[in-house]
Amino acid sequence: MASDQTGTLYLCATPIGNMSDVTLRVIETLKSVDLIAAEDTRNSIRILNAYEIGTPMTSYHEHNKYDKAEYLIGVMRTGRNVALITDAGTPAISDPGEVLVRECQRAGIPVTSLPGPCACITALTLSGLPTRRFTFEGFLPYDKKEKAEVLADLRTEHRTVVLYEAPHHLVRTLKELFDALGDRRVTICRELTKKFETVTPTTLGEALDYYEGNEPRGEFVLVLEGRSLEEMKAEERSRWESMTLNEHLDMYLSDGLDKKEARKKVAADRGMSRRDVYNALLGK
Repeated sequence: MASDQTGTLYLCATPIGNMSDVTLRVIETLKSVDLIAAEDTRNSIRILNAYEIGTPMTSYHEHNKYDKAEYLIGVMRTGRNVALITDAGTPAISDPGEVLVRECQRAGIPVTSLPGPCACITALTLSGLPTRRFTFEGFLPYDKKEKAEVLADLRTEHRTVVLYEAPHHLVRTLKELFDALGDRRVTICRELTKKFETVTPTTLGEALDYYEGNEPRGEFVLVLEGRSLEEMKAEERSRWESMTLNEHLDMYLSDGLDKKEARKKVAADRGMSRRDVYNALLGK
């Protein structure tokens, strides 16, 4: 447990575009802490100047996240408080802040989050796609093997999917999604909360056609339709129908199930009663 002298880490959400979206609590906290850790101090100075915040800053970004986390924990061990801000939005979301949070927890340093702007949630609410269940993928991995694994997972993902993308990678990403998933519905959100914000419900194919002929500008959030459960069930039924009952049973037996459990699985897959499966396998 942390001592009475230990400081606190404050995760402070900053605007994703419109400077007025910062909360009063964040402004007050940034003024009161002893140090602000910022992803890019040159970028963050704008919000500090806008709200007359004179707190010292230090950099905390992808390339120094481990060494600087150790330094910041040392600062907080002396009783001083630190605020973490990212270039835009909520720290630790697709952001090196997650490392600092984890290291603070290990060190017994209190961490609290001040809610505010988040591009993922903003885009999701504007998308017109189902919001009850969704998954956040952030930026697709750069590594080809890792990216292929993520795209393979998305083929059967039935929840709404939220992704981030930079303008110079948008066409490539749309093509990769189209090739892997087919022509699904997608809402393209661009420059959220800014003057030229656009929200475009479309399809992957239509979006690809458009941006191959029109240079993408601004930061993008893609909200992608999940795979239809009905479509997945129909595909499964088609798979079973291509097998004989014995082939279907042998598939589960080869997985190590006993005959009783295998027949139960076959019945569930085909929408049959276990008795009907049993009789059919006996040739009755």
